[in-house]
Amino acid sequence: MKKFFFPLLLLFLSLQAFSQDVISGTVMNAADDKPIEKVHIVNLNQVKGAVSEEDGTFKLQATVNDTLYFSYLGFRSIKVRVTNDWLKYGNVKVKMTELGIALEEVVLKPVTLTGYLEIDARNIPIYENNRYSISGLNAGYEGGDNSASAVSRTLGAIFNPADLMHNIFGKKPKQMRKLRQMKEDDEIRTLLRNKFDRETLIALLPINKVEIDEILQRCSYSKDFLRSANDLQILDALSGCYEEYRVLQRN
Repeated sequence: MKKFFFPLLLLFLSLQAFSQDVISGTVMNAADDKPIEKVHIVNLNQVKGAVSEEDGTFKLQATVNDTLYFSYLGFRSIKVRVTNDWLKYGNVKVKMTELGIALEEVVLKPVTLTGYLEIDARNIPIYENNRYSISGLNAGYEGGDNSASAVSRTLGAIFNPADLMHNIFGKKPKQMRKLRQMKEDDEIRTLLRNKFDRETLIALLPINKVEIDEILQRCSYSKDFLRSANDLQILDALSGCYEEYRVLQRN
């Protein structure tokens, strides 16, 4: 009898460990306790996302000790750890603090046209980011300018191993799985599509903004791209860069 009891006990404990709970909560403004709609909530451990409803409520898959990341435009982003009490007692009120943002004055300088083609052509700014593709890879590489060295810089970035990317993700395969999960979760993709501050990427991945820029520059993404891309484009660029690096390593 004991021979059957202990395996069953181990199986039960294993199922308990891997079981997932759904937690609920309400996001509120700390200043007046009013509910906040469309707050993005990301489980940093499970890489799952949710959005708060009109009354501030949300539901999200989580387990004890998971960390939830709350993000909303104009409010300070916060991290909240899931506790046993949260799972036991249900709905928890999460309060976010509004940021006081002082916008600097922006002066727009129009381009004055003279009517002379040769002069106007020199005055109008032209932004051109050239991309180059290599047979066997499913994406192109951005040279960043139209100089003679653009192609050589691109080839150099590809065939020089992306040591920084490998050191960050190659030794931590769990983080690469996070990268793939982020791309597959619709709520996270929607959140990243509307963000340009890299905050969520930094919260989810073990990298900072400087490392993000360095990785993508090594993969020949231009400074114009780094300045203008939203967080979803940065995520796709990081993922594509690493996947193509793996292809080259295998070959």
